[in-house]
Amino acid sequence: PQLRRAIEECKRVILALPEHSERQKDAVVRLIHLRLKLQELKDPGEDEPNIRVVLEHRFYKEKSKSVKQMCDKCSTIIWGLIQTWYTCTGCYYRCHSKCLPLVSRPCVRAQVSHQAEYQLSICPESGLDSQDYRCAECRAPISLRGVPSEARQCDYTGLYYCSSCHWNDLAVVPARAIHNWDFEPRKVSRCSMRYLALMVSRPVLKLREINPLLFNYVEELVEIR
Repeated sequence: PQLRRAIEECKRVILALPEHSERQKDAVVRLIHLRLKLQELKDPGEDEPNIRVVLEHRFYKEKSKSVKQMCDKCSTIIWGLIQTWYTCTGCYYRCHSKCLPLVSRPCVRAQVSHQAEYQLSICPESGLDSQDYRCAECRAPISLRGVPSEARQCDYTGLYYCSSCHWNDLAVVPARAIHNWDFEPRKVSRCSMRYLALMVSRPVLKLREINPLLFNYVEELVEIR
């Protein structure tokens, strides 16, 4: 309770001080330290198990305290000095210890192992209504107006995601490369980004069967035909 009161008092001081003044900057730094201290009390982490298995993820507790990462679940910073965090050894999904029970994305490496194939339709959209106006991954409410959360389309799956599951990462989309010889990176969800990264070295595309005409129009392919 005392720490929470100190945080609220610090907020009031920040609002009362002249904007961009040195005193206000000092107060902001103090507020950050107070909030981190509060988080430390919530997340002691010493008794956390070293290995956790969730949705085929094999999470290992990280030892590094100096590396600053972003949590794949809540999209906030992982402060390694005071917070316990885990990394999946398969797909490198990272999250706070407190976010582990909330993880909704299955391990992408497990998905690749079970069914290693690409989506070969270009951005196969079916509309937000088909998703019940919810994120395709975590099922949070979304809309194109950004209320309560912005709907972001993944160019690989054609599905819509919330801003926590879609960080506007860019990736080359296989369907566009195969059908249009288009290698311009497009915005994809976090899940698609990891999936494409894990699939890139797998020889699963039979280009002659999928688009044989490409060999007549692309000079590089004509040479190797």
